[in-house]
Amino acid sequence: MKVVIHRYNSICEPGYIDAFKALGIDVVEDCLEMTEKNIPADVRISTIAELILKNKPMFVFSINFFPYISDICERLHVMYVCVSVDCPVTELWSTAVRNDCNRIFLFDRMQYLEVADENPGHIFHMPLGVNPLIKAQETGDFKYDVSFIGSLYNEKNPYADMADALNPRVRGLCEGLLAAQEMLPGQELLEAVIRQDEAGREIISEFNKYTPSAVSGIGETIGDIGAFWTVNACLGTELTVRDRLILLSSIAESITDLGSLHLFTRSDTSLLSSVSPHTQVHGGISTLTEMPQVISSSRININTTMRPIRSGLPQRIWDVLGCGGFLLTNAQAEIPEYLVPGTHLEVFESPEEACEKVRYYLTHEDERLAIARAGYEEAVLGHTIAVRVKDMITMIMQGISPEQT
Repeated sequence: MKVVIHRYNSICEPGYIDAFKALGIDVVEDCLEMTEKNIPADVRISTIAELILKNKPMFVFSINFFPYISDICERLHVMYVCVSVDCPVTELWSTAVRNDCNRIFLFDRMQYLEVADENPGHIFHMPLGVNPLIKAQETGDFKYDVSFIGSLYNEKNPYADMADALNPRVRGLCEGLLAAQEMLPGQELLEAVIRQDEAGREIISEFNKYTPSAVSGIGETIGDIGAFWTVNACLGTELTVRDRLILLSSIAESITDLGSLHLFTRSDTSLLSSVSPHTQVHGGISTLTEMPQVISSSRININTTMRPIRSGLPQRIWDVLGCGGFLLTNAQAEIPEYLVPGTHLEVFESPEEACEKVRYYLTHEDERLAIARAGYEEAVLGHTIAVRVKDMITMIMQGISPEQT
C-alpha cells in the first residue's frame, strides 16, 4: 500500500510519515513546496497529479486542508485524507470541503460541528497527539521556574495592523465587543454579534476593505467568509494577544519571591507589563530539538490556548506531556475526555487562578512531579500520533466519526 504525502515543512509531517511507515505503508513525498513557495498553480496541480497517476496510492495525505488537492483527487477518483493541526482554517470554508473524496480530521469539536453537515461521513473529529520525535529529556535538574513557549500573536494580528485605519464608529464597536468578551471564556459573544447583529454586519463591511488576498481568493465558499475571518483571524487573534499579555504579566508579578518567568518566543515582548529581572526573554527555539529540553527543565510549563480553538486541545498540550513536563493550561471543554485535571495536568479558569496554582506547585514539588509523571505515561501510552493514525484509518474504513455513534 502507498500514500502520497504533500509536504510544505509543517513540523507535524515527520511524525505522521513515521506512523504510516510503522504500519507498513509506503510513503511517496511531494516535496516541491518545501523549498519553493511561489509555485505557479499549474505546476502544483501537475506535480501532485503525476504522483497520483504514477503511484496509484491508497490516498493522498496532508497536514491541513488544501482545496486544490481535494479538487485534483476528486477528478482522479482517489481519496484525500488530511489532519487539521491549526484552528481557524480558512480553507475549510471552500466548497471543495464538499468533495466526495475527502476524509477530513479536525481536532476541535466546535470546528467539526461547524462544517460536518457540509459533507456527512467525510468529516471527522479526532484529537491531536504526541509526536514521538519530540522526546522526553532526562535533565536531572530544573533551570527554569515557569516557562512559556510560543507566540504572543502580536505579530500575527490583522486587527492591530488595521485598527487605526478603521472607521471610528466601527473601532468603537470592536473595542466594546472585545472588552465584553475578555470577561468571558471562548468567543461566543463575538460569534453572536458578528453573525446575527446589525452592528456585526457593519463591522464585517468595514473589515472587508482589509481582507487579505489569501481569504478573498479562496473562491466559492460554503458560508460568509467575511464573518469567519472577522471573528476568528481578526477579533479572535486580538483576544488571544490580550489573554497572553494579561496572563504572563500576572504570573510574573505573582512569583517575584519564588522565581522567574521565562519566555521562549520570537514575538515582541515589549508590551508585557512585567518584563523585568523576574521575566527573562530567551527568543525562539526549535520545536524538535530545543523545546523538549526546555519543557523537561521547567518546573511549570504554561499553555494558554488561542481563542479560535474553542473546545479542543492544541498541539502544545501534547508536546508538554510527551516531554514529561508539568503542564498548567487554561481549561478547554474537551480536556476531561482525554486527561484528568489534577492527575495528568492542571487547569485554570482565570489569570488569578493561574497565579494561585503557579505559586502552589512551585512550593509542592512532590505533587508537581507526580502529575508530570502521570501525564507523560498517559500521553505516550494512549495518545501518540501512531495511535491517532490507527484510529484515523479505522474511521475511514467505517465511514463514521465517534460523534455519530
